[in-house]
Amino acid sequence: MANAPHGGVLKDLVARDEHLRDTLKEEAHTLPDIILTERQLCDLELIINGGFSPLEGFMNEADYKGVVDNNRLVDGVLFSMPITLDVSREDIERLAIAPGARLALRDPRDEQALAIITVEDVYRPDQVKEAIEVFGADDPAHPAVAYLRNKVKEYYVGGKVQAIQPPIHFDYVALRFTPAELRAHFKKLAWRRVVAFQTRNPMHRAHRELTVRAARQRQANVLIHPVVGLTKPGDVDHYTRVRVYEAIMAKYPNGMGHLALLPLAMRMAGPREAVWHAIIRKNFGATHFIVGRDHAGPGKNSQGKDFYGPYDAQDLVMKYHDELQIEMVPFQMMTYLPSTDEYQPVDEVPKGVQTLDISGTELRRRLKTGAPIPDWFSYDAVVKTLRESYPPRPKQGFVVFLTGLLGSGKETIAKALQVTLNQQGGRSVSLLLGDTIRPELDTPFTASVEEHSKNLQRVAFVAAELARAGAAVILAPNAHKQAARDTIKDTILHQAGPGSNFFGVHVATPLAHCEAHDRKNVYARARRGEIRGVPGVDEEFEPFERPQLTVDVSRQNIPEIVHSIVLLLETESLL
Repeated sequence: MANAPHGGVLKDLVARDEHLRDTLKEEAHTLPDIILTERQLCDLELIINGGFSPLEGFMNEADYKGVVDNNRLVDGVLFSMPITLDVSREDIERLAIAPGARLALRDPRDEQALAIITVEDVYRPDQVKEAIEVFGADDPAHPAVAYLRNKVKEYYVGGKVQAIQPPIHFDYVALRFTPAELRAHFKKLAWRRVVAFQTRNPMHRAHRELTVRAARQRQANVLIHPVVGLTKPGDVDHYTRVRVYEAIMAKYPNGMGHLALLPLAMRMAGPREAVWHAIIRKNFGATHFIVGRDHAGPGKNSQGKDFYGPYDAQDLVMKYHDELQIEMVPFQMMTYLPSTDEYQPVDEVPKGVQTLDISGTELRRRLKTGAPIPDWFSYDAVVKTLRESYPPRPKQGFVVFLTGLLGSGKETIAKALQVTLNQQGGRSVSLLLGDTIRPELDTPFTASVEEHSKNLQRVAFVAAELARAGAAVILAPNAHKQAARDTIKDTILHQAGPGSNFFGVHVATPLAHCEAHDRKNVYARARRGEIRGVPGVDEEFEPFERPQLTVDVSRQNIPEIVHSIVLLLETESLL
């Protein structure tokens, strides 16, 4: 039989509140509402379907502090991750958020009311302490800490929710199971032992061998339970990954495995995340859970060291073994033995026997360059799927980002580069200049700092979407602040998929040269005080940090500069 839910009762709020659905839906029309973020949406879905049992809402201050400090809710039940609903001071005032208030929680995609929260409290957390206690350090190199610093608002709202309906999904609907549905599936198939495998990456032969070995050793079945909510920035998109999972399921012994998708927003919190993942899989009915080496680790910190030790996650899960009531299966590193054409755990390979491995970095390199991927490492169907989503370098999009003072020549360079790339052919070329995208997206001199920042974010989004589709994008907005340039770069790297090839070019033409060739008299007007916000006059043009190329039209002509950019692209095998 399936494992008992965490806390003893599956908190399926959708089923619990089904008889109130019409009444709640009508009430939602009369209530102030919060449009959820993508992470809040993932959290709410797992609250109302029971995946986060025993939670029945977003954590109040007492539960939040208990979890941050001691991995425990106020009632003493183990729970390792704070699940919070963040709002701003403006939200609190605009929506009159206070204890006793009721608020509709709406899907950001279609603004459908999904639930109603009854506010228990509104509190201001110590987010630095949250970062240190939950993620191990207040280090922005950790993606969850960066998210906490840059996107999470300053207040949290605690309170239980009543479910109106779960979010509607249009992708892979047949693979999306709630905890109740998955438990019913296990019962129907008489699966008494289920080994759950968590992943946010594509699966290959080693993963198949690992999970089959784990199942056979425990006379169990396998649940492949990948995350399709928010994962680490830069991960393979979930559409590609699910196609890979579907292909690899055919390689399992008949009747051994089942694939189900989990709409989780990962925090990459290492040891705490492993405990959280175990609780979630327990709620979905699994009896065993594979915990990997450096499970849910985000990589290197600001000092270049791993955030967590390789076995910290396994150690913490074992510490809470008696309370978790789910058996941990340590992830065994598998390696290929060419002499016997099989995979074996690394620690079981006799000394002196040849082994072969391909790292994740090497796999990404081979996918980007089109280099062969051997069949001992993966399956043809998996490789084919990955290659469809990650084309070879000459077919990938890229972004050339030029920045410099007004009149530095960046726009002339951009236009000349567009002509050169069009001449070469092979991909579409899109040009986004300060003049051509103004006033729709880029509004210097007239917009506030906040408006200009939002406009640059829109420009970056457009560039990322074009690059994702394989276009060459030449981007030359007015971006004199390093923070704005970093935002543009991060957007390209995290949202452009296979087109996340970013090249920063600093057009470092001196101010004196720019003023001398200013036919529009912008600098003269700025010095007379007629306009404000002109970099080099009343706004500092901050140095461009770590550009791939620095050029200067006072020392180089335009053809020379364009040729140097083309050579840079050719060096990266993009042309």
